[in-house]
Amino acid sequence: MNKHIKKISNTTMVGGMSAMVIATLTGCGDGGVAQQQPVQEPAQQQNMVKEGATVTIEEKPVGTFKIIDEVPSVSTRVILKDENGTERILSQAEIDALVKEEEAKVEAGTSNLTKSPEEVTDSGGMGLAGTLMASMAAGMVGAMLMNKLMNNQNYQQNRRTSYKSPSGYSKSQSSFSKARANNAASKSSSSRSSGFGANKASSSRSSSFGG
Repeated sequence: MNKHIKKISNTTMVGGMSAMVIATLTGCGDGGVAQQQPVQEPAQQQNMVKEGATVTIEEKPVGTFKIIDEVPSVSTRVILKDENGTERILSQAEIDALVKEEEAKVEAGTSNLTKSPEEVTDSGGMGLAGTLMASMAAGMVGAMLMNKLMNNQNYQQNRRTSYKSPSGYSKSQSSFSKARANNAASKSSSSRSSGFGANKASSSRSSSFGG
């Protein structure tokens, strides 16, 4: 009798231990899935549509402005760095005022953006407003003005010299070309997905009416 009870007790113990092992393995499995999720985040961030620009303009010496960095971003911001290295982000009101200022100069024919590069150099540069409108962010902060300038040969040449170095200009061009291609691919993929969903819903309704 005692041997029978002891056998049952041992069987129960083994069963309990098996359950604990299974629970532990299941917990580890859940932990493994949880750990994989953050790894996907950088890829998701890379696929975000970047239709803005973050442009950093350096003022050195005072009154002379050059674009030192410019990258595609989800939203547009303009960072001004003074000769002491202090940075601040321009407000939307400041950006709007700069675009309006340069637009008035373009209309009056006095904007350095439309002068020859030699004249711009002789006059001390394009100023903050002109430098901003020479950046890749120009179409985002002043689309109407940008359209007026696009066919101006001097403007195209001055855009190149608005960067602190030729490599900075090339890097900016390359970055925004890639961003435009990625944005187009992302929108195309989204459009196909929406179309598939709509067709599927339409097919479902047709089947329902047919039945």
